[in-house]
Amino acid sequence: MDYLPVFLDVRNRECLLVGGGEVALRKARLLERAGARLMVVAENIDRPLQELLDHGHHHYRLGQFSSQDLQGVVLAIAATDDEAVNAAISRQAQALQIPVNAVDQPALCSLIFPALVDRSPVVVAISSSGSSPVLARKIKELVETQLPAATGTLAELLGSYRERVKQRLTAFPARLRFWEQVLDGTVPELVYSGQIETARHKLETLLDDAEAAKVEGEVYLVGAGPGDPDLLTIKALRLLQKADVVLYDRLVSTPILEKIRPDAERIHVGKERAAHLVPQDRINDMLVELARQGKRVLRLKGGDPFIFGRGGEEMASLIGEGIPFQVVPGITAASGCASYAGIPLTHRDHAHSVMFLTGHFKTEQEEPDWERLCVAKQTLVFYMGLMNLATICQRLITHGLSNDFPAALIQKGTTADQVVVAGSLKNLPGLVAASEVRAPTLLIVGEVVRLREQLNWYQPPGQVGAGDSPRQ
Repeated sequence: MDYLPVFLDVRNRECLLVGGGEVALRKARLLERAGARLMVVAENIDRPLQELLDHGHHHYRLGQFSSQDLQGVVLAIAATDDEAVNAAISRQAQALQIPVNAVDQPALCSLIFPALVDRSPVVVAISSSGSSPVLARKIKELVETQLPAATGTLAELLGSYRERVKQRLTAFPARLRFWEQVLDGTVPELVYSGQIETARHKLETLLDDAEAAKVEGEVYLVGAGPGDPDLLTIKALRLLQKADVVLYDRLVSTPILEKIRPDAERIHVGKERAAHLVPQDRINDMLVELARQGKRVLRLKGGDPFIFGRGGEEMASLIGEGIPFQVVPGITAASGCASYAGIPLTHRDHAHSVMFLTGHFKTEQEEPDWERLCVAKQTLVFYMGLMNLATICQRLITHGLSNDFPAALIQKGTTADQVVVAGSLKNLPGLVAASEVRAPTLLIVGEVVRLREQLNWYQPPGQVGAGDSPRQ
């Protein structure tokens, strides 16, 4: 984040506003809505601003800005059309550690004003960090259409019960679940339709029931997809905000981890080749133990839990211990990475089937049936194939595929770090060795790889101009 989003209490506190025109008027109206007392300094004050000052508990002084104007204020706003004056205000305010905003001059600001959706006491603030105010305004328009007008009334109703709920439900998990039950139920719609007393009665009933209810744990086995947070399912996003504790793997990307509820406990149980941070049996036990403590436990895995994710083992453990659970499939790496690399896994002219295989084998006995893999119009996708890349390519050549048969290795597909190395079974190991490709990777072998030259569409941020040209 470029700015820390905060809400500043300026009620009955003095704020300095330097400027007397239209821009200053907009800021004055906003500050007045927040309950601030204004001190306006300007050589000339337009009539609309003068009328606002005359009808409130505000002050003004005609003249030039002086450092004395900063005494006793909690916020300074420079809204003049003189950049030198705005710069002086900013410099002197920051020297006194007073938050300052210079309108349309982000370099002079220690704070910026967001676009607001006001459903007081609920306020939604939207900022582009000063890069595009019009974009922030467009996002505001979207939120305005989605947030009911009575949201503030709902917040006031819930606030009136907050202390009672805290006294009757002393455990934080119980309170959290009570409020989630309220907001997931009929109370909001009753408020939105104007049935306040009916909503209040429903709240009373829910609170009585909550006191007698036992808090039970649950486990969510969730696929995080290949890395791009926009590829998370709607259900996965909802459960990430609901979980009390999250056990996550090494392959889960940082942007996805940032979607977890801020106060949820995070436990890294990641695995990589020959280095299991937490053994699988211990992960199974942790899921059971945490759920029995009454917690909602989310097991977050890269890709899909049931495709080389050992989700089946975890599910069997939960069933054996009688723990309730949900399964949320994710976009598997094969589908996501291939799509972002411009490689369709099937195609009417090139591939009628696709096989998902693990490239992680240590002995010949663990290797797949190579004869069965070397057939026409079939795409092969090897997960975890980087270490055995040379062996895989050589075995496929030995068992019938040509030296120039297409193959591609994809690093961190769908993310900003995506790298695609395309070639043939013969030269791909050498191309990869000469590159800086690192795990996690995905190997795709098939005629469909040739289509990348035509279908390559995704250009990772920051890589435009390097390698393949982006296609629209």
